[in-house]
Amino acid sequence: MKRKRTVEEVIGRLVERDGRYGADAYEFVLEALDCTYRMLGERRHVRGGELLEGARRHALDRYGPMSRTVLEHWGIRRCEDIGEIVFNLVDGGVLNATEGDSRDDFKGGYDFRQAFDDAFGGRDAGG
Repeated sequence: MKRKRTVEEVIGRLVERDGRYGADAYEFVLEALDCTYRMLGERRHVRGGELLEGARRHALDRYGPMSRTVLEHWGIRRCEDIGEIVFNLVDGGVLNATEGDSRDDFKGGYDFRQAFDDAFGGRDAGG
């Protein structure tokens, strides 16, 4: 009988296949999905814009003024990166997508500098 792959194993394979994002980036997106469920008050299909807001809130809650720095360290520099990670997780069988879901759902969500730095009054030069 074939053993079901764990999420960690799938993420490991995704990191090998797509080196743009480390395991921490994938784990962050999965945590952001849980945060989004809490934000919505229910577990249901989550649209791209909803996940982006959940990711923003989760990062700010968890990493505070260092949010953008932490995300950039993991290769997450724009909303489209979150979409790429989501669809890599879909391809790996960790998440599900509907026919109407698309990477385009994550385009132009918000500017990372504004979404993360402005929440704490901006960031000093060098960021």
